[in-house]
Formats: sequence, C-alpha cells, structure tokens
Amino acid sequence: MDDPFEGFTSLYDQFYRNVLRYALQHAERDGAEDVASEVFLIAWRRRDSIPDPPLPWLLGVARNLLSKHVGAGRRRQRLTERIAALTSAANLPAWDAGDYVVERETALAAFMSLPDRDVETLTLVTWHGLSITDAATVAGCSPRAFTVRLHRARRRLTDALRDEGETTVHPSITSLQGK
Repeated sequence: MDDPFEGFTSLYDQFYRNVLRYALQHAERDGAEDVASEVFLIAWRRRDSIPDPPLPWLLGVARNLLSKHVGAGRRRQRLTERIAALTSAANLPAWDAGDYVVERETALAAFMSLPDRDVETLTLVTWHGLSITDAATVAGCSPRAFTVRLHRARRRLTDALRDEGETTVHPSITSLQGK
C-alpha cells in the first residue's frame, strides 16, 4: 500500500486485539491497554521496517515494554486469577485449558505452579497460535532453543498435572503437553 495511513490502519485493525490479549496476559487492564497503545506508537514510528509477518514483531515489542512494568511472580498470579474469574462450569469448554483438562481447579493449580518462562512458552503457541519460529522471535531466542523450551514446559506441565492429582485428562491434552 502506498498510503502509510491506510497501511498502518490495516495493521492496527488486524493485530490490535492480539497485542492487547498478550498484554492482558501479563498486566492489569489499564496497564495492558497502555502497553498495546505504546506498541502501535512504536509501530507507527517504525512502519517502514516492520517485518512480515508483523505479529511476532509486535508481540516482541509488547514483551519488551511489559518487562519494564511487571514483576514476574505477580504476573503469573494475576493471569491465574483472571482465568479462574472468567470461567465457570458452563463455559469451561470455551477455554483452551478447559478443552483439555476435566478438572479446572487442578489445571489452574498445575498451570500456576509453572515458572513464568514456561507459562509464556505454552501460551505463545496455544493461546496466541504462533508457530515455533514466530514464538521464538517473541521470546528472543532461536527456533531450536524455543523448541527445547516448549518440550520442557510441556513436560513440566505434565508433571504438575500429575502432582496435582489429575487422573482424567482429555485425549487432546497433547496440544499442550506434546505428542
């Protein structure tokens, strides 16, 4: 597109929700909205050098901004509380974790017990739907290193589910735990 405003508007319309969702994973609503806005301010300033596809770059910018604002322990706790507050038995099938694990509380406890790095690794691939290469870009590592992180995070999730007493696991848990 020749018109920079039209191109930027298209970028914003297509990816704002993704960036906001990522920011909400790590910060309270007001802070997440500020981070999402700042990401697109940076994107406007660097609009001529945004790589294709733009989502990994946008999430990487958001990640860098969030790292300046949010403590690691509080971030994981808030994420778990939001998931618990937003889900009920009636809407359990609509959530990724609810699709795979019968007992929500057990799944949340297992997920909450993971290190922040594992939480981010798993959510980049499952909730945000990024490929290994794109998720590696967001995480700031090589695709090979990210694959190792993902494998280890899945293994720790499996162990945490076992430790939490989970005995009934939906067959499609493999998308989180690996094959």
